[in-house]
Amino acid sequence: MVEKGLGKVLLSREHLQKIVERLGREITAAYQESENELVVIGLLRGSFIFMADLIRQIKLPMTTDFMTISSYGDGTVSSGDIKVVMDLDETISGCDVLVVEDIIDTGNTFSKVIRMLEARDPASLKICTLLNKPSRRKIDVQIDFCGMEIPDEFVCGYGLDYAQKYRNVPYVGIYTGSPV
Repeated sequence: MVEKGLGKVLLSREHLQKIVERLGREITAAYQESENELVVIGLLRGSFIFMADLIRQIKLPMTTDFMTISSYGDGTVSSGDIKVVMDLDETISGCDVLVVEDIIDTGNTFSKVIRMLEARDPASLKICTLLNKPSRRKIDVQIDFCGMEIPDEFVCGYGLDYAQKYRNVPYVGIYTGSPV
């Protein structure tokens, strides 16, 4: 059953699970020879469900941390202005850092976050996104681990939201703009 306000299912629960398992294998392989501490940073709120599933698939010691960045408010289009609502608790200097994001579209917000993190002197900084919308890209973003490229649709579910709703939907669906 599709939730009211969401059109067709873009990614089923089963498809999401396969994507997360694949990404976990790729990330494990990429970091297995490193002697640096691995810090996995989730960008809240959208990444929390994806990140929880993902870290269980990464077969390496790690720590986790979170940042809350706001650029959407209650709209469906990023304003491009970012606000750091919650910063990291720990230093990342000298660590291998993996930033986990739910979706990268224009790159405006994400590129600013990456610059902030690079200034903190990590040993390495890699990006993992569940969803990539390259058709909307305005600023190039190097994505190291990508779940799936999607069309230019506003999507909700599996942590992604519209006005804080739909995060608990177990699949990714296309938002229709209908009342929630």
